[in-house]
Amino acid sequence: MKMPKKIQAKIQDRIQNNVLRTLPVTTKTVDFSSNDYLGFATSQTIFNKTHQLLIDRNLQQNGATGSRLLSGNHELYQEVETHICKFHNSEAAIIFNSGYDANIGFFSAVPQRGDIIFYDEYIHASIRDGINMSNAKAYKFKHNNLEDLQKKLKKIQQTKSNQREIYVVTESVFSMDGDSPNLAELIQLCNNNNLYLIVDEAHAIGVFGPSGEGLLQELNLETEVFARIYTFGKALGCHGAVILGSETLKTYLINFARSFIYTTGLSPHAIATIKIAYEELAETKAIHTLRKNIKIFHQETKTLDFIFGNAAIHCCIISGNNNVKNVAKQLQTKGFEVKPILSPTVPKGKERLRFCLHSYNTETEIKEVISTLKKVSSI
Repeated sequence: MKMPKKIQAKIQDRIQNNVLRTLPVTTKTVDFSSNDYLGFATSQTIFNKTHQLLIDRNLQQNGATGSRLLSGNHELYQEVETHICKFHNSEAAIIFNSGYDANIGFFSAVPQRGDIIFYDEYIHASIRDGINMSNAKAYKFKHNNLEDLQKKLKKIQQTKSNQREIYVVTESVFSMDGDSPNLAELIQLCNNNNLYLIVDEAHAIGVFGPSGEGLLQELNLETEVFARIYTFGKALGCHGAVILGSETLKTYLINFARSFIYTTGLSPHAIATIKIAYEELAETKAIHTLRKNIKIFHQETKTLDFIFGNAAIHCCIISGNNNVKNVAKQLQTKGFEVKPILSPTVPKGKERLRFCLHSYNTETEIKEVISTLKKVSSI
């Protein structure tokens, strides 16, 4: 089939630079790469309880049948959104089909023409895409650098505008670095300057908080944020996402978020899985085991100043796409599934191995993968 020359050229460029993406084949190596931090994605308990819930409710249908504004707003949606509100101490919740849908829906709809968005330079691609779809002006600030944010804010504030709103967006745990901003100071900055703060907690849920509620609730700061975004494809082991905020924000998103309005809703099975996953999150001991494994990883890597991360994500900087791919391949050959993260996904020179820790990783596996890393990378 004939292909446009520009498309062919882009693919050839990726091949020549050894960065062409391909779909991986599932392996039986030790998992240090997936986002399934608590093992919920393969939980037989969650699978069986979800099935039984659907049988008990007589919800034996395969799809939602339409968008939530038409025929797809089945009874489980309201029940699960209410449960999520209680769990996360929020006034309102609105479920989206994915984290990507939630982010492009929010950022393409909420900031208006003339408004300003400040975003951390390492913010997730889905948030950047949403920002690019909005009519607001956007400015990035240096990663987790509140001084840089303040400096850029002052320049904007020199231009007076009574009609302008200013939004700030960050992540509580960054997906490529595993680090966090100083949320307390950031919230104080936003409150002092009448800014609207949005925090993506995708990689914090299931890791922080008394029952895995996330980092904001661990710090008792959840009520200080304009909007929170949680995705279900990481620690909860299923699919979908939720935006938390006020009832007014929920009403606005129902009316103006195009990724919510113009898509078929999630099936009853998907929503039931979310419900059971949240119930399991409140009861599981896997969070304690995950935190124990994070401490073990820190202990094993404390002398390696190029490995960093505070949550379930840790990174080992190995500059150069070819170099990091070679080390990852050697680890995989030794039985450890560790993924290389290449530029341009991360800045050139900041290529890295990304280690994801799980409740089901053993202490022996953690010690062995670090020992192997030292050998194959000549550390």
